[in-house]
Amino acid sequence: MSPRFLVLADSDSYVKWGAAFASRLPRGWRAELAILATPVAPSARQLRAALAGSVFDVSDVTFLELHEVEQHLAVRRPDVMLLAMRGPLVRVVTPIVGRAPDRPVLVSGFPGLTIPAEPKAIIYREQVDLIVLQSRREVREFRANAEQLGIPVGFGLATLPFLSETRRADVPAEGDGEPSALERPDLVFAAQAKVPAAREDRVRLLGWLVDAARRRPSRRVVVKVRARRGEAQTHDEAYDFGDLLDDPGVRAELGGTLPPNLVVEDGPMAEHLERAAALVTVSSTAVLEAIAAGVPAVVVDEFGIAPKLINTVFEGSGLFGGAEAVAGWDARHPSAEWLDDNYFHGREHDDWPARVGELLERRAAAPLPLRERRYNLTGGALRRSFERKRMLGEFDRSFAGSVSVVFALPSRWVVRRVRQVRRRLAGEPATPQLGARELRSPQLVDAA
Repeated sequence: MSPRFLVLADSDSYVKWGAAFASRLPRGWRAELAILATPVAPSARQLRAALAGSVFDVSDVTFLELHEVEQHLAVRRPDVMLLAMRGPLVRVVTPIVGRAPDRPVLVSGFPGLTIPAEPKAIIYREQVDLIVLQSRREVREFRANAEQLGIPVGFGLATLPFLSETRRADVPAEGDGEPSALERPDLVFAAQAKVPAAREDRVRLLGWLVDAARRRPSRRVVVKVRARRGEAQTHDEAYDFGDLLDDPGVRAELGGTLPPNLVVEDGPMAEHLERAAALVTVSSTAVLEAIAAGVPAVVVDEFGIAPKLINTVFEGSGLFGGAEAVAGWDARHPSAEWLDDNYFHGREHDDWPARVGELLERRAAAPLPLRERRYNLTGGALRRSFERKRMLGEFDRSFAGSVSVVFALPSRWVVRRVRQVRRRLAGEPATPQLGARELRSPQLVDAA
């Protein structure tokens, strides 16, 4: 009998990844996509963009609130369930799935770059059966973290599912020729919510893009954004690039009237890459899509190379460049050595189907036990209620969730202050502290 595969997703980036992953299942599998109601659920426009190129249409998607998940599992009885969602929400959903009779094999993963590998990303997923990762390097680093944490979770190697299938044989390597300007006229900048974080850095970056547009007035420079005003994203964005370009003060800093060939657009990245002569970003999974499509890229290093910029994975790739590389359209292809260890190992080396197959065999022999949670247990039921409330926001209407906020916010503030004092006494640099507003906003919790 064909295995039944259910994707449960939350934000736009996870919907895109989960839908694409389910679109490339082994032959004969049956796939379903559901979206959990949270404050970061995609808008109708974002959903259409996320599903582009997948086997799913908007009409295929089921929308669920958390209290409906258990009943949905009882009716649909999936064999495998992919929790395509932010780590703190995986922690909330996993015990609910674990209560189901003959529960499905639980799989989780990430929609993009996960280097450096964060231990907390595993802690959030400590009760799932398998974490799928998309490069040999990721598997090595996450496995080392799991061993250090004592969490016996499995790892499977996959290929980012929305990468072009043509990458294996005919994508140019470093030094190969470029496509013509007539075929691909645009310079596409892949905007991100988290990096660079500072307003002044974002304005500087826009300045380089304005320069690029002025140098080649017959071609477009596209600021490709993930969300329009009012739409949610996986990560909160303090300074939207489109809003900055609309700001008269920023325009004055950028030289007054902006060039007409500098535009802000949204939509599926794959469609933008069809017209892209080059892609620019600080650190985005879009770089991998560009590589797969044969589009040269620039990974901006003007703000440094550091874990907080999510760009250390590109060391050794040959893709780093500065302001002049952006303004001068000086993009490049990655080195062959970097490709094999980072995301372009070849789908024939993916081992996640075999690992899921082993788990399905175990499940056929006897119900799979849910691994006991070992980390972050302080606070008991009150903590779990707060974890649910901060991820679901208004979609958690439980009394326990409301009560948990009253007690948890002051407690978290005290804990953070104590940690800050300890760091200062140890001579470590202080890290930004989240205030009450940020703690109430599910968009700002760690999405690892």
